[in-house]
Amino acid sequence: MSEYRLLLIDGHSMAFRAFYALPADSFRNNAGQYTNAVHGFTNTLLHLIKEYDPTHVAVAFDLPGGTFRSRKYDAYKAGRKKTPEEFKGQIELIRQLLDAVGIRWFTVEDYEADDIVASFAVQGEKRGMRVFIASGDKDSYQLITDRVSVVYPMPRSRMQLLTPEKIAEKTGVLPGEYSDMAALVGEGADNLPGVPGVGPKTAAKWIKKYRNLNEIISHAEEIKGKAGESLRAHIPQVMLNRELNRLVTDLHPVGDFGELIPRGVDRPVFNRLCDLLEFSSVRAKVLRTLPVRDGGEDPAQSPAADAPAIREIRLLTHEEAAPADFLRRSEKIWGLAVGGVFSPGRGVAGKVAVAAENGDVILFSPQETDEADRRAIRSWLADPNARKAVHGGKALRHALFACDLEITGICTDTEIQAYLLHPDSRSYEFNELTERYLGTVPEEHDPGTLDISPCGTLGGSDASLVFAAVRVLDLADVFDARLAQNEHSGLLLEMELNAGEVLARMEDRGIAVDRPRLEKLISDFDDGAAAARQEAYNAIGDDSVNLMSPKQLQEVLFTQLELPHTKKTATGYTTNAQALRQLLEKIAFREDDAAIRGQNFLSALLQYRDAVKLLQSAEGLQKAICADGRIHTTYQQTVAATGRLSSTDPNLQNIHARTEEGKQIREIFVPGSGYDLLLTADYSQIEMRLMAHLSGDAELIAAFNHGDDLHKYVAGKVFSIPPGQVSPQQRTKIKAVSYGLAYGLSAYGLSERLRIPVFEARNLMKEYFARFGNVKHYLDSLVEKARKKGYTETMFGRRRYLPDLLSENRRLREAAERMALNAPIQGSAADIMKIAMTDTEAELRRQNLTSRILLQVHDELVLEIKAQERETVERIVREKMGHAVNLDVPLTVGMGVGENWRAAAH
Repeated sequence: MSEYRLLLIDGHSMAFRAFYALPADSFRNNAGQYTNAVHGFTNTLLHLIKEYDPTHVAVAFDLPGGTFRSRKYDAYKAGRKKTPEEFKGQIELIRQLLDAVGIRWFTVEDYEADDIVASFAVQGEKRGMRVFIASGDKDSYQLITDRVSVVYPMPRSRMQLLTPEKIAEKTGVLPGEYSDMAALVGEGADNLPGVPGVGPKTAAKWIKKYRNLNEIISHAEEIKGKAGESLRAHIPQVMLNRELNRLVTDLHPVGDFGELIPRGVDRPVFNRLCDLLEFSSVRAKVLRTLPVRDGGEDPAQSPAADAPAIREIRLLTHEEAAPADFLRRSEKIWGLAVGGVFSPGRGVAGKVAVAAENGDVILFSPQETDEADRRAIRSWLADPNARKAVHGGKALRHALFACDLEITGICTDTEIQAYLLHPDSRSYEFNELTERYLGTVPEEHDPGTLDISPCGTLGGSDASLVFAAVRVLDLADVFDARLAQNEHSGLLLEMELNAGEVLARMEDRGIAVDRPRLEKLISDFDDGAAAARQEAYNAIGDDSVNLMSPKQLQEVLFTQLELPHTKKTATGYTTNAQALRQLLEKIAFREDDAAIRGQNFLSALLQYRDAVKLLQSAEGLQKAICADGRIHTTYQQTVAATGRLSSTDPNLQNIHARTEEGKQIREIFVPGSGYDLLLTADYSQIEMRLMAHLSGDAELIAAFNHGDDLHKYVAGKVFSIPPGQVSPQQRTKIKAVSYGLAYGLSAYGLSERLRIPVFEARNLMKEYFARFGNVKHYLDSLVEKARKKGYTETMFGRRRYLPDLLSENRRLREAAERMALNAPIQGSAADIMKIAMTDTEAELRRQNLTSRILLQVHDELVLEIKAQERETVERIVREKMGHAVNLDVPLTVGMGVGENWRAAAH
């Protein structure tokens, strides 16, 4: 008779390991359910089944509430972190999935999953079975024998098989002795304290000498030194540890081991669950790995329909197909992957992989090909009719720019597609997407290698490029089908692809820096920080305090100066900037000595922090200057769920024009060689104009057509006075209300912003809505529609999914409501700017002008221009920005020109 193999899985252990191995926000369906633990658990389960080919499988889970261990010891497992919100509900989904694929799972009242696993392991071994235990819990070490092994599984990595020899090597004791060692040294995960001063080496030495824990305790008086004293003082705890860490092996969750034989996939149930969880790749992998249950066939669901199409990869040698010959093939779409460095201004070109629709791939280095191939590559890349699918096209361009190659014809970018499908994800990393949607990654067998006939095994980046060139076509097929459900997806994808091309050029151009002026600015900020630091020291008469140390600041503020406490934290009392400003306000009118010293110290401290922040910002800009004397920022296209762009490495969107220091920093940015001026152009009050257009409020539309000062006009309506009688304070309040509504601001948020009571802020909003009723109706309808549909949309159909609108958690629900108010307006503004930027760039290039766009800062464009082209450029910019979209109110564009960014303000 062939050997029976029993696979036992600690369900909670594997689920938690999967949860922390995969980013939660990358695995969330449109109903808002996180699925990373389910996804990782299932992949690991399939990996274990492939690796060990079990005849019997059982999965054990913990039950909520306590066990016999927690009754004996209240502190058992106390102090563990609260279960993450994202993990909740995933255990139940895992159990449903196990039911659907025909694998039994078990719980036993008053016992842990470890005990169930231990009982099955011992009973299986007695039946002569070969037992494999998948668990991340060290308590499982005690179960290991010649026929019982522990497997440490992790998603996407090799599994570590632990045998008696490996446990001895790893811990210094045999598996049967491990629980004795754990009783002595304790177990942090279970909150079991060990003997102070006794570590694994000492415990192993005692076990080797005295054979077991009972004998060690019997001879405790013989053990000399502090370790012996410590042992004798803690014998009750050691005995309790031993009682608690010993696994129970006499449970009988099932009478007949035949029930542990997998029953096969219940295909209709499994398909419905995969549809719910949006698990296309999991569906494919399960159906390729597990048998389908007899009688469980669903004629309407063929394997081909369930699983996404996966092309077979075939790498061609240059003898089979040189680049020039291969690229002459007629293909509807090509897959393209490029290696190298993708940093703007610092790009480096590596190898290139190009895939045909049937999975044939060529791999080459543009620099190392012969002249005929180089011409063919250059021509193919620049050909708009050679339609290309890529992942991360904006970054890819920087590697090609490095070897003077231009690319057009990108018709699909799977990074952008994934972003449009799931705009709230934190990552769109290619291998994660292929694993999630296709069920495959290049490292599935050996990290960094790919077995491709007829060329054998490729290593490292070459394998990744070949894999990516083909799989980007497979991934695009999946995304095309999903995006087709949104009628606007084609327009949005085209918008993002066009914007990505323009952004890549802007990043590559960079912006010139006046180095001497920057060096002077750094010196001034450094002097300012030093002066503020000395003022702080003078206030407390101590120059040894580290002003950046929260611990030392707590000592000064709350012990030496005895100031009122700020908010309590895990490490004392908060010393963040907001708390310190509030504290300064609280003691501002006190005249006692401690308060006066506190006022002086806090004022200087806050000045010091601001100066240090400015200094660090300026030094960061200095470090970012490339060899060409320019700073090349990177625009993140797939970070903000609303569609807004963000700037990183360095961030050039956070240099505010409202502060004097920000204006000084803007002075360092100047026209580069061959250019004369910088031009800035931005939209005036675009969010409010969109509010007027989208709400259709006649009063608000009239306000834009009435005069120059929108906020004074609106304030006059709200306060029922002529605009000429509106005070500056009234105007400020109404301006805050107007913009607050566009950003989903609550009455509490408005009160914080204006420093007025909440009731006054609420009344202000009430009066506003009384005058502009359609605005209220529009905002209410946004939330209501989003609650019904599950998402909001911009004017151009960009969706933001908001499942938390139905959450029972009030905090999450209210946050989602604010997003529902904010996303359509802010997202529409972002879309308009992308259209304006793309159209402006296209017209500048069409007219063969030298002037060019350098930066996009939310509603503003910054251009580098030649003096003789100024009039033409101003006309183009005003035309393209002003007519990017037709609204019921005009899009007004402000413009300025100057010798640096600050001087170009308007």
